[in-house]
Amino acid sequence: MDASVDQQQPSHLPRSTVVGALVSTLLGVGIVLVGCAFAIEPTIRILKGGATWSFSRQWDAAHGPFSVGIDALSAFFLLPVLVLSPLSALFGGQYMLAYRGKKSLFGFWLFFNVFVASMVMVVLARTAVLFLLSWEIMSVSAFFLVTFEHEQAEVRRAGWVYLIATHLGVAFLIATFVLLGRNAGGLEFNAFETMPALGPAWSGLLFVLALVGFGAKAGFVPFHVWLPEAHPAAPSHVSALMSGVMIKMGVYGLLRVLTFLGSPTPWWGGSLALLGLVTALVGASLAMQQRDIKRVLAYSSIENIGLIGFALGVGLWGLAAGLPEVAVLGLIAGLLHVWNHSLMKGLMFLSAGSVLHATGTRDMEKLGGLIHRMPWTGGLMVAGSVAICALPPANGFVSEWLLYLGLMRSGLASTNGHSLPPLLAVAFLAVVGGLAAIAFVRLLGVVMLGSPRTSAAETAHESSWWMIGPMVVLALLCLVLAIGPAYVTRSFAATIVPLLDPNGTLSARDLDSLDHSLRTLGTLNQGLLGALVVVSVVLGVLVRWAGRTTGPTWGCGYVRPTARIQYTGRSFAELLSEHLLPRWLRPRTFRQAPQGLFPTQAHFGSACPDPVSELVYEPFFKRCADRFARLRVFQQGKVHVYLLYLALTVVLALGWVSIRK
Repeated sequence: MDASVDQQQPSHLPRSTVVGALVSTLLGVGIVLVGCAFAIEPTIRILKGGATWSFSRQWDAAHGPFSVGIDALSAFFLLPVLVLSPLSALFGGQYMLAYRGKKSLFGFWLFFNVFVASMVMVVLARTAVLFLLSWEIMSVSAFFLVTFEHEQAEVRRAGWVYLIATHLGVAFLIATFVLLGRNAGGLEFNAFETMPALGPAWSGLLFVLALVGFGAKAGFVPFHVWLPEAHPAAPSHVSALMSGVMIKMGVYGLLRVLTFLGSPTPWWGGSLALLGLVTALVGASLAMQQRDIKRVLAYSSIENIGLIGFALGVGLWGLAAGLPEVAVLGLIAGLLHVWNHSLMKGLMFLSAGSVLHATGTRDMEKLGGLIHRMPWTGGLMVAGSVAICALPPANGFVSEWLLYLGLMRSGLASTNGHSLPPLLAVAFLAVVGGLAAIAFVRLLGVVMLGSPRTSAAETAHESSWWMIGPMVVLALLCLVLAIGPAYVTRSFAATIVPLLDPNGTLSARDLDSLDHSLRTLGTLNQGLLGALVVVSVVLGVLVRWAGRTTGPTWGCGYVRPTARIQYTGRSFAELLSEHLLPRWLRPRTFRQAPQGLFPTQAHFGSACPDPVSELVYEPFFKRCADRFARLRVFQQGKVHVYLLYLALTVVLALGWVSIRK
């Protein structure tokens, strides 16, 4: 379980233990705050068109120079790190103090700071060696954060699944950079950018390798299986950082490699769009079936990373097909959704952490009625859910509307049957939105509304302002992106789009047209938000003027209704999940019906394992383990046998060399 402790620590804790926990927390939080505060202003300046920055010193002859730098693309992905990291650290400062006296916090905050620093280095690296080194440090430090509660078996399993998935992805990344270095004659990014144009076969191979390698970190299906394992296991503010920022490093890496490969071909955009759409559909379908709050959010992250990939794929296809308006709408929709999702998912994971901190459980079926006991957390979770469902006037609506607009204009601009795929994609995108809405209405209804289902929910209380404050800041930033999208996109569109458009297909007029659409959308959101505020105030005045009466809620004919007869999360989504989804996406149920005249027991349960993990990866690795287990006959545990193996290997190697000569 996560940092679920909101119990009073015993008063007899040693003074040194309390002081050590406080010092570790202050140092851990303070270093993140100071570092991000110093970096955020130059990052924004470069993103808005200021002079880029670079630094290079000779490292060693074998690995090339130590070279770092920041351009508009780096600044774009660095900004969410600099915003979400200090807010997560502030939240975690109070959150992790629940462990004082039980675990040392020094190691946790050490790896937290290393994690943040490594993500910064990933976007600053300008050589393949430094990039892969930073990538590995990011992955390993995240592993130690995920396995903070390693004494629990499910946490250890989550850590190993994450570590295996990320290192399989690294194997593809090494292959990508080795092939780039072979063609460029060096491992510096400058050499990649100036290397001769590659043929279709080479560039296509590099695109596929990069898509698999970075897709494993981003969470594209079928490489997503680590997310629903790692996010519930990690402390909630770590989950916010991993979902809000770390998986975007996969998107950054893919875009960075695309800048090396020259002009995109149509099948690149089509493949990325198809993979993104499948990822979004699978993520949204599985999100509405989970009992664990953080597994719901993990699958929602998979859905949103699918939407980002889908939008970027549409943009790349527009570039290759010579449709500048579609290209601009797709690329900006994908990039804007990177920022939107970082804020929305950060808010949702911190809200889930607040619930967990107060109740000690992530199980939706053990909660209920929390909005009365935790009004700030409940209100902020509602705001985050509206945003992540892409409902107006929230910020998620802005980026998804741009995507809809790009697809519809693509369909209307195509002829000879080519209009069908974009218009079908509109329908599938609407399905994704509907599934996401069901998932979060279910989450809010079961967790926040109704009656408390257990004593943990009944005795819950609001979190401190050290935890509420970062959530409020994230909600306000979501509001800024909702009512001022034109200003936000204007700050990065003119600097990033040229990096992704090597042929100069897009013109300033295309960006001006986008700016006009976003101003209109921002005005619409402002009007809707103002109307909601006015209606809320009027209703509040009317209720106060009419007086307030209380009485029992209608019990549907039951004389003494109890919390057990409320809708459960499973029953809420049962019709859709068990009858309309494909069979391999449906949950499994276990029934033991009562038998005999005087039945003594009956049982009903359900499980929602990840179908890709259960049907593909687990059988595959089990078969591999069974086959490799047969080699244990050679593992005798005797030193002289191992020396014999070495001698035989040397003799065979010498014999092979002699034959070759």
